Amino acid sequence: MRTLLIMQARVLGALVLRETRATFGTSQLGYLWAILTPAAGVTVLASVFAAAGRHPPFGGSMALFFGTGLLTLEFFTKLSTSLMTTFNANKALLTYPLIKETDALCARLILISATYVLIMLIFYSGLILMGLAEPPHHPERLICAIGAVAMLGFGFGVINAVILSQWDSWQYVYSIITRPLFIVSGIFFIPSRLPPRAGDVLRWNPVLHLVEWVRTGYYSNYDSAVLNRTYVISFALVLILLGLAGERLTRKKRV
Repeated sequence: MRTLLIMQARVLGALVLRETRATFGTSQLGYLWAILTPAAGVTVLASVFAAAGRHPPFGGSMALFFGTGLLTLEFFTKLSTSLMTTFNANKALLTYPLIKETDALCARLILISATYVLIMLIFYSGLILMGLAEPPHHPERLICAIGAVAMLGFGFGVINAVILSQWDSWQYVYSIITRPLFIVSGIFFIPSRLPPRAGDVLRWNPVLHLVEWVRTGYYSNYDSAVLNRTYVISFALVLILLGLAGERLTRKKRV
């Protein structure tokens, strides 16, 4: 068992290194650019709203409010879309007996999760140093929320990878379906303050719950009447189980 675990760790480590080079190139600037781009996007968005005289819907920092929403959505979107192409991008490697489809999926999960954790750490630390935010008041909740984002993104990513392996046009369909998430995931508003009918519809969006979860972890007094942690975790686990089962059932068709 110990030998198998060591071998599995080496396989994952090698795949993560390969994914890093394939995604960001051999230059350190490529990885640095991938880290700075999401943070810069939040900064620009907050600056535009501040210049227009808008006040944050909650708290005193527009950048923090938008950051807790936009970075959460981008983390989820990056996972669900990048994992989609895992099987096609690693066809040559999957011919080796030691490397399985799940290894390639886990390697991308590790790389993207580590990247976005670093992005959030740099972004929030920058806000704290500039006096635009306080440290997270409930770090344990924030850590759990980030883990939930990774779970949901992984679940959608595995499902997408299986569907794309059977239907080449799925990536375009998925892009169209998920485009409204930018508007309906609570990035620009507080869901608890919406009319009951609107809130009842938006509750079905699991990404909305993730954004609310992150904000309850960061802010000291952010009370969400919408957040349902059980719903998000259950949704993610069901997707992961269905995705892994689908991967196993369609494995021979991809050979």
